[in-house]
Amino acid sequence: MTQNALFIDFEYCTGCHSCEIACRNELELPSDGFGIKVLEDKPRQNPDGQWHWDYIAVPTELCDMCVERTAEGKLPACVQSCQAKVLEYGTIEECAAKLAAKGKKAAVFLA
Repeated sequence: MTQNALFIDFEYCTGCHSCEIACRNELELPSDGFGIKVLEDKPRQNPDGQWHWDYIAVPTELCDMCVERTAEGKLPACVQSCQAKVLEYGTIEECAAKLAAKGKKAAVFLA
């Protein structure tokens, strides 16, 4: 059986929170419930002088990668709604290959 994963490219996340809203609607969660949460790494200056202000989408324990949607051949709600296209869904191998190619500012999550 192939296990799937989410590839998340933090470098281009705009912090729009559309993934949170789509997930909340799909899982019918209350307004304070999250299957995926966008965290903010506020402005900070690295020792090299560069400034960073990053948004980081992180699945929570409530994320089931939209098992019902994906069984129907659809994308998870968060991936479908991501405006910046920083969320991708695929096999562990596909996501791991993207992570290896990307390097920094990306992660792979399993449900």
